[in-house]
Amino acid sequence: MARVRIRQHVNPLSQKYRQVLACPDWATVYDDVQRPLHLDIGCARGRFPLKMAQQHPDWNSLGVEIRQPLVLEANETGDRLGLKNLHYLFGNINVEPEKFFSALPPTLQRVSIQFPDPWFKQRHNKRRVAQPELVMAIAKALPPGGEVLLQSDVQPVAEDMKERFAENGNFAFSHETPWLAENPLGVPTEREIACFNLHRPVYRCLLQRIP
Repeated sequence: MARVRIRQHVNPLSQKYRQVLACPDWATVYDDVQRPLHLDIGCARGRFPLKMAQQHPDWNSLGVEIRQPLVLEANETGDRLGLKNLHYLFGNINVEPEKFFSALPPTLQRVSIQFPDPWFKQRHNKRRVAQPELVMAIAKALPPGGEVLLQSDVQPVAEDMKERFAENGNFAFSHETPWLAENPLGVPTEREIACFNLHRPVYRCLLQRIP
């Protein structure tokens, strides 16, 4: 199958992307809905959730991506490989996020936001993914001990995400250093691999939901 060509960035505030994410009947997606769930927000071509599903068959992996052609391609790949612990959804995670999270299986244990679109201009900050409403929805959905992994190779973006979660008050950092030197999950994204090959730093942190 030919690689899908797609725009690198889309405006999440566009009317085209203002619908609440539609969730399927999870029992038709996963063969065991009781497995712990890892949600990867902004999964792009879905290679990270794919690898996680392959390496951790005792977990369910769910990728959310705003560019629909990438979601279609990723689901086709998962179906072709016969993975029953992997699924992808198309949509904007920041449209009524609490409604979306309330429709997830109650087994959510981990959320990752990795290398999101940076939106460098200050007037575009509302387009960044880690908005306060999303952080609060994650806090309400994760059980105590649930994890959040944040990564970016753009330090201001990483710091912005880190601050949004820190100011929420429901999370604690799992490390004393400002940034983690290595990916705690051991499964790199495509962007992470590219940064490693280019000797570019990656700014990452791991948080836990506190009681």
